[in-house]
Parts: sequence; C-alpha cells; structure tokens
Amino acid sequence: MFHTRRQVLRALGAATMIPALGSAGRVIASGAGREVMTASDGHLVLPGDFLFGPMPEEELADILARHDVSRDQVQSPCNVTVLRDDARTVLFDAGAGPAFMPSAGDLADTLYDMGIAPEDVTDIVFTHGHPDHLWGVLDDFDELLFSEAAYHMGQAEWDYWSDPATVDTIGEARAAFAVGAGRRLEAIAERTSFFKAGDEVLPGVMAHATFGHTPGHMSFEVATGGDPLLVVGDAVTNAHVNFERPGWPSGSDQDAETGAATRTRLLDQAAADKMRIIGFHLPGGGMGRVERTDGAYRFVGEEA
Repeated sequence: MFHTRRQVLRALGAATMIPALGSAGRVIASGAGREVMTASDGHLVLPGDFLFGPMPEEELADILARHDVSRDQVQSPCNVTVLRDDARTVLFDAGAGPAFMPSAGDLADTLYDMGIAPEDVTDIVFTHGHPDHLWGVLDDFDELLFSEAAYHMGQAEWDYWSDPATVDTIGEARAAFAVGAGRRLEAIAERTSFFKAGDEVLPGVMAHATFGHTPGHMSFEVATGGDPLLVVGDAVTNAHVNFERPGWPSGSDQDAETGAATRTRLLDQAAADKMRIIGFHLPGGGMGRVERTDGAYRFVGEEA
C-alpha cells in the first residue's frame, strides 16, 4: 500500500504537496517560519488493568465515572506531532506501524491526507521506544517507511532498548516490546544520532528528561515564536486520572514511582508557565493547556 502511494506522490510532483489540511491535521501553533500540527495514528485498545491496576479502586471508580471511562477497557488516541518549516518536516515518534495493533498504525494514511509523503519526512525524534511510538519506522514489507529521514533518540533510551538483556528484565508482559524495539533500532542504527537532556536536538527543539514511563523517556520544548509548547509523549497518558491524581502510580509506567514524580513535576511546570502541551494519548488531537484545580489539575483541550 505505501509503495503504491509513494509512486503516486512522486508522480504528482512537489508542487502538489502543499497541504489542504481539512480534518486530517490541524495547525496548532505557527510562528518563526514554522508550524506545528498533530497527525492521528489511530488508537490503542488497552485492558483497564494496564493503566489502573496499581490505583486505589474506590477513588478511581469515582474519577472514571465522572469522565465516563470504562474500568475494564480503555481506548487511547495516538497523536503524532508534526513540525514543519522551510528546511524540515519533523515527526515526534513514528507511530505503531502495521505489526502492533489493528486499531493503530494509521500514520502514513493521515500524513498522505495532509499532503506529506513518507519520503518528505526529514527527521524523526523519539520520546521513547514503546511499540506505538517506534514500530512505525518499518512498513508492511519490513522496509524503512521514512526512507529519507534522520532519526534522533535519547542516549539512555537507545541503550536500554538495544541491550540484549532487556528482554529478560523487562517482564514477561513486555518482552515482545523489547524484541520488536531491538529489531527496529537495528534497522535505523546507521541513521540515528543521540542526545541527552538539555541538548538542542534540532534547531528550536530542546530535550527535557521525563523518565519513568521508560528509563530514558524524553519530552521536547518546541520554539514557535509564541507561547512555549511542550511535546510530552507518554509522561502523561490520559486526561482524567493523570491530571486529577498525578501522584498515583500508573501500570503503564515501567518505573511507576519515578513516572508519578515526573508527571507531577511536569503538570506543575506546565500550569505555572502556561505552557501548551501535546500528549501522545490525550484527546482532541492531544493539544491543550494544564490548569490547576483544588489540589490537582485539569486538561483544557484546544477546542474547549
């Protein structure tokens, strides 16, 4: 499917690649000669225990009821952030690809509808190495989908997923994550550069350490000439429990204690500095602001 689309897009020529965004993507920040938007990769369907297992059931039930969220099964949107300027088309994460979950892996189709061909992508910056963020580097034929891209990953995250011992230490439920990550990192190794917290990964893109969800998870501050914008990846994974009780452990975090501390710090900073955030699994395309409430926070989507 993707090969056919590549051929069609090449035939159309570069002049037709200026997007009429429509419903495929929405510009959420622009300035300094660049624009930021999000592109859907579909959604995940997760058992409730994957997120809620470690949480206190009685108070959890009240929060989920108020947000009309099922305790047994959660549908989690997947939002890939896209940064474009005159020189680059940058993706923050690569989506799930065709091999992870039937409800996800839509990124190539969404980008196509936005007027972006896979070979137009110049850079992919990873928040972390979980399947819904990394596995999309390979297409249906196990070839690199983004054939012209350079890849960027935090050094600690790369070291963790490329370590052969990880498959034996990550736990049985996530062992397939490690196997899949290792194969994909091997495929992009020669095209990958590494960074640490505080580095400018690309012009106007600064890395922030937000460890816990994975050992080397990173978030990214993106300069747009306007309000600060923070791509938070999976440091915050939902708009209900994570905001009302950020200090609760989440079953989706590999280090639940560190993840909770990171989440609390991040939400406090975003609220205090009036930063706009983009969350990979937040609703409404993932973009919004964090507001303080009585002893907690709430997510205010861009469309609210």
